[in-house]
Amino acid sequence: MLRAVAFRATGLWKLYSHSRSASIAVSPQSALADEKLHIQVLGLSPRQQVTLRAVVVDDEDFLFHSCAHYEADSSGIVDLCRDASLGGDYTGVLPMGLLWSLSPAIMEKTYYRLEKKDMLKSPMIMELLVHRGHLNPKRIPGEVTAKVKIERLFAAPGVRRIRLREGAVRGSLFLPPGDGPFPGVIDMFGDDGGLVEYRSSLLASHGFASLALPYIAFEDLPPAMTELHLEYFEEAAKFLCRHPKVQGPGVGVIGSGKGADLCLSMMTFLPQVVAAVSISGCCANTAANLNYGKFTLPGLRYNMSRVHISDAGVFDVSEALDDPLDPDNSQSIIPIEKAEGHFLFIVGEDDRYWGSSAYAKAATDCLQKNGKDNFTLMSYPGTGHHIDPPCSPFCLAAFDRVLGVPILGGGEIQAHCQAQEDSWQKIQNFLNLHLK
Repeated sequence: MLRAVAFRATGLWKLYSHSRSASIAVSPQSALADEKLHIQVLGLSPRQQVTLRAVVVDDEDFLFHSCAHYEADSSGIVDLCRDASLGGDYTGVLPMGLLWSLSPAIMEKTYYRLEKKDMLKSPMIMELLVHRGHLNPKRIPGEVTAKVKIERLFAAPGVRRIRLREGAVRGSLFLPPGDGPFPGVIDMFGDDGGLVEYRSSLLASHGFASLALPYIAFEDLPPAMTELHLEYFEEAAKFLCRHPKVQGPGVGVIGSGKGADLCLSMMTFLPQVVAAVSISGCCANTAANLNYGKFTLPGLRYNMSRVHISDAGVFDVSEALDDPLDPDNSQSIIPIEKAEGHFLFIVGEDDRYWGSSAYAKAATDCLQKNGKDNFTLMSYPGTGHHIDPPCSPFCLAAFDRVLGVPILGGGEIQAHCQAQEDSWQKIQNFLNLHLK
């Protein structure tokens, strides 16, 4: 094993091996998972060819890795902020390319997504390694000439998580350090169900009291999405509004996929909700009827006969959902023109899960026709369905836990990951503007 000594120099953490001349400098070595890294390889021979690899073992012991080929400059330095990858899992100048391109190792489940499950137990540990020469990504790597471990934190120091059993409501409330009060946000994901916390814990790390809210397939909640009741989401909004750490009078909501159309419904019908962020969503209620008192908003259905399957076994479901813009489906359209709060629509123009770009355009057209300008639309070319916080790996296709098959999400690595960086800051600015 290599022995290393760590010290800070010129703002970088440098690890120098006693037995090798090469070293890796990473800044910062411990940082939030949405924070960029500056990665350099030092001590190489002029024009030396090397392979850089990133390796992560997730909370369920699945192995993810990525690799890229570089050539040192005349001083024997590789700087990922300056130098282009010449091959491997990506090419070009992508300073965060090793993180963006992390994917399951050959022996692991294909199309499995790298997601942090336990936000507070321990950071995600990533190992960066340097190998001589340009290695085939699909072969066993050769000798390691330098390596370093870094920490990716999903919760800043002082962030607290409170597991919630408040009436019918379940989930996790993440609170920033300090006395507050803080702007309150309800965070929801798609129809895979379960409790998903990584976005809420990062929002809390940036000053929001964030409630990660599951609505199916968690504890005593319904195991599947047969029908939904808006009263459940209303109870969650009321709980957050009256929490002593939450700055009122209203709260925000953020949702992806199915969670996004639930956000639009909450904004439309619940006075407690004053700001909504819809990520890769639909302008209509989808998949299951949404009940509120005696009122029912029908859910658009999926027709699996319209699914296309590639030779690799990836399912393209982009045409499976009944068309929300068809006049026959008008009863499922969420009447967002009734909402008094503000909307932020974030969509990828290459979303292959469904037509979120067209749906967002229809929603904003509806608002404009009703004399409203209470919206912002961020539409990103080359971007697919799974728009996550920055530095999250790009996932062209992902395993769907409900259908049990890989679903095509779309997008291209550089455009998609740059959209994640841009939209994350836009989301925080929007919520701060309308909740403070």
